[in-house]
Amino acid sequence: MMELDEIDRSLLRALAEDATQSAGALGRRLGLSQPATWRRIKRLQEVGIIAGRRLDLDKEKLGFGVTVFLGIKLATKGLVSLEAFERAVTAIPEVQTVEHVLGMYDYRLRVTARDIADFERVLRRRVMTLPGVGNVDANVLLSEERRPGPL
Repeated sequence: MMELDEIDRSLLRALAEDATQSAGALGRRLGLSQPATWRRIKRLQEVGIIAGRRLDLDKEKLGFGVTVFLGIKLATKGLVSLEAFERAVTAIPEVQTVEHVLGMYDYRLRVTARDIADFERVLRRRVMTLPGVGNVDANVLLSEERRPGPL
């Protein structure tokens, strides 16, 4: 694991706030030159600490007003069942995240839909027909108070 100094940690915090900042702007903020800042960013990318940059879209303004978390318990377990389920579920565009978890369920999915009727269509026609699906539990997101931030 790479050792991070305070400048690296400050750089990561600044990028987590706004990944669109230029190396020059970040350097001015951290007291570094633009080339020195760019070298640090490049190094953090090369070792995999910065795995990518994402665009944060407003789902509601794009017409997706419902988010549902699904707990999926597979009816059968085994390497073939897990791989078949994962391959099939990642092909559903409404499924935003797939998390293999330990506990009451085998998987936790974050599903985004236009409305409840659209979610019901996704659930009935796509999720419930996936290979190995047993029990499904749904929790509708009412509000999200804290957005993911820096570690």
